Amino acid sequence: MKSLSTIASNVQASTTLALDALYKEMKANGVDVIGFAAGEPDFPTPDYIKYAGMAAIVHDETRYTPATGTLALKKAVCKRLKEDLGLDYEPANIVCSSGAKHCLYIALRAIINPGDEVIIPTPAWVTYNEMVKMVGAEPVTIVCTEAENFKLTPEKLEAAITDKTKCVMLNNPSNPTGMLYSREELQGIADVCVKHDLFIIADEIYYKLLYDGREFTSIASLGEDVKELTIIINGVSKSYAMTGWRIGYIAADKRVVSVMSKYLSHSTGNPSAPAQAASVAALNAPQDTVEEMRKAFEKRRDYMVERMNQIPGVSCLKPEGAFYVMMNISKLIGKTLHGQVINNADDFGDIFLKEGLVCIVPCTGFGDPNFLRWSYATSMENIKEGLDRLERFLAE
Repeated sequence: MKSLSTIASNVQASTTLALDALYKEMKANGVDVIGFAAGEPDFPTPDYIKYAGMAAIVHDETRYTPATGTLALKKAVCKRLKEDLGLDYEPANIVCSSGAKHCLYIALRAIINPGDEVIIPTPAWVTYNEMVKMVGAEPVTIVCTEAENFKLTPEKLEAAITDKTKCVMLNNPSNPTGMLYSREELQGIADVCVKHDLFIIADEIYYKLLYDGREFTSIASLGEDVKELTIIINGVSKSYAMTGWRIGYIAADKRVVSVMSKYLSHSTGNPSAPAQAASVAALNAPQDTVEEMRKAFEKRRDYMVERMNQIPGVSCLKPEGAFYVMMNISKLIGKTLHGQVINNADDFGDIFLKEGLVCIVPCTGFGDPNFLRWSYATSMENIKEGLDRLERFLAE
């Protein structure tokens, strides 16, 4: 057998999905384990969305659509971008595909050449690094510390730019940190990107899940010059509890959309037709169910943060959006827990799963080995029990 692709062989498996799979296997085997790993709302898809999907099947809306999505879905995306973010896009600026993750990949495919550099502020979603490698580019990570609220500064961005830099990947609000960039902070980043003519891949999948009355600013709204460089990534998975429906969308300059369209026509073709119809209903309807879910997440966040900061040995910042908490275990590094020396988050996550029966995500793959990510997209009952187990685990 001839050698396999060097690029493909260098891609690492997703740590979040791997841990979630292990948790589910333990659960299936009857182990009383609680999972906080996957970034998936525990709420059901709202009924009106499910009915729209079922109606599409009944009415035989099950055939090929345009590769970049139906006109109805593109119009619904444009409506949501205008109403929520004040952004004016036409259907010709929109690409719909099989989930926001696939949209990120398509965006990189459209703008990246082998050897280009892509700047990624860390901690960052583990998939960013791997996607950049998958398209033959070099990920350049910028460490953003807890003292900096895990946020990229214009000064750090400027210092990382070389003649090979092609784009910046910016997740706002962030997975895994839950931190939100203000309008002023985004303006500083936008100014640097415009100055150096850098694309911005703006992953805004969590933009509806904000807390404490905060308002979201899309970096694309800061002026036509930065809007031209921005590729917005979004989808229906997080805000509408539609993770399995696999519909994401992109808003970008028409030149970029044209390249994406050709790429999709020769790779996946169109996303699921019934799922597109369901997504039209999600985006066009009143957003009451989104707000109900957001309020529930806010209550869970408040409890988790307050409780975690009361447990000796660990701490966390209060996230401003998304549904994750970054737990700092730096005080435990070098100590022995349940017979195992804790050298990093991987060690803690492993022994906590085996002995504490709680599955959380080590942030080593996210760029910070002293932190682990908890998702509060689960019931309050699970959150309370999980933190009880953490407290007992650290006390024993």
